[in-house]
Amino acid sequence: MNHKVWKNPVFSVSAAIIVLFVLIGALMPEAFGETASRLFLLTTSKFGWFYLLAVFVITIFLIGLAISKYGGIRLGGQDERPQFPFFTWVGMLFSAGFGAGLVFWGVAEPMSHFFTAPFAQIEGQTQEAARVAMGYAFFHWGVSQWSVFAIVGLVIGLLWFRRQQKGLISTALEPVVGRKPVVRHTVDSLAVIATVMGIATSVGLGVLQMNSGLGAVFGTGSSVGIQLVIIAVIFVAYMISSSTGLEKGIRYLSNLNLGLALGLLLFVFITGPSVFIMETLTLAVGDYFANFIQYSLRLQPYTGGTWVRDWTIFYWAWAIAWSPFVGAFIARVSKGRTIREFILGVMIIPPAIACVWIATFGGTALWNDLNQGTDIAGAVHNDLATALFQLYEFLPLTNILSIMSILLIFTFLVTSADSATYILASMTTYGSLNPGQYAKVVWGVLMSAIAAVLLYAGGLEALQTASLIAALPFTVLLLLLVVATVKYLSKEPLPLRKVDAKYIHEQEKAANAAEKKARIR
Repeated sequence: MNHKVWKNPVFSVSAAIIVLFVLIGALMPEAFGETASRLFLLTTSKFGWFYLLAVFVITIFLIGLAISKYGGIRLGGQDERPQFPFFTWVGMLFSAGFGAGLVFWGVAEPMSHFFTAPFAQIEGQTQEAARVAMGYAFFHWGVSQWSVFAIVGLVIGLLWFRRQQKGLISTALEPVVGRKPVVRHTVDSLAVIATVMGIATSVGLGVLQMNSGLGAVFGTGSSVGIQLVIIAVIFVAYMISSSTGLEKGIRYLSNLNLGLALGLLLFVFITGPSVFIMETLTLAVGDYFANFIQYSLRLQPYTGGTWVRDWTIFYWAWAIAWSPFVGAFIARVSKGRTIREFILGVMIIPPAIACVWIATFGGTALWNDLNQGTDIAGAVHNDLATALFQLYEFLPLTNILSIMSILLIFTFLVTSADSATYILASMTTYGSLNPGQYAKVVWGVLMSAIAAVLLYAGGLEALQTASLIAALPFTVLLLLLVVATVKYLSKEPLPLRKVDAKYIHEQEKAANAAEKKARIR
């Protein structure tokens, strides 16, 4: 069986490329880091506009599709019902899509924007900077990011459950790029490489934060050695979890994640400035809607500066790199839902949870800096990974909160990596819904290895670069997926609207009554 896996060109080529990256990064870390920096600058300065336009187009397309006549089509048979209950479904979406990223950036992002405002004319660490910081953080974790996941998930869900075809990106793009083996293998290999880099970025960020948390609680300090040990522990945990399958390991861990996250959220909300948090949430939602188009298409050709490049473009590239994995995973757990339910559920519920999280944690940190003179923003500016634990210094039960957060980050990372090994194994075994354990182990090893190398070679900057570069070719494929989705749906029979079904039922009832009356005569 194992030799058959290696005969798949997608598996062998993409695995070989990742192994090459790992070897170069391990043997020549300085050269690897310098090259990564140059590629980061090249990608963001030349193609930033492309990332922004692509994500905006996808977002508008999906909103239009959700309210269109195609919204009633199901991912599965028209009479099929959802496979997972609503709470479990939301837990899986939340765990797979955000992972440890939201825990990392929930305090770090608004406090970074508060320290250095997104607009040059706004002075940092002022009330105005605090308002803009929260609105921009909502934007980055809102509808746009999830639209990227949703477009991949939608088309793969249609293939898997509606058309009984392989859930591969190459299969999804057949109406646009055709069926030539070279094209198919190239498309799927790009999707696999982007996914590995996206996951490596998330794992790396989570490991940096866990290292900071352990340092805050146990005084272990921060070092690459500790980070490598954390990666090894995470690897063992997610390989054990992945061997139990989707119904057990991932499902239970997803529910544990959501429960832990909600527990922390409620504690910080109750012990923090609750009224300020609610007012901040309300105002930031308003700012998000008011500035959506401006932020979606904002670049800095006249004023110069790198803020948009360092934040919005990085986020979109990270989301695009994640999208083959997250899209395939949310498709896998969304069987039986209508297109409308899928799009609205995916594009509204996780972003809403994210905004509440950012308002609670980021809002509490902002309140402390504005009213208590705590300077959390300064500490975050020096080290992003310490953000959450800096906040806990000013809340009760500091150590308990820190330990719970370390556990939450750990379970998020295990869930994300667990889900990713499943999806990567599926993508490299011809779209199998039940890939073998061997393929999962190979991808589990390679994901851990590339995350370790990126941390060793350049830390946060190398992680960001990996996502950006891997996402660039895949962005083109995402736009082609929009075209492919239109072509697929144009061939699908539309479900009967309730009013039409009622009319047909009344007509049949009248016809039956007339026939019965004729017989009596």
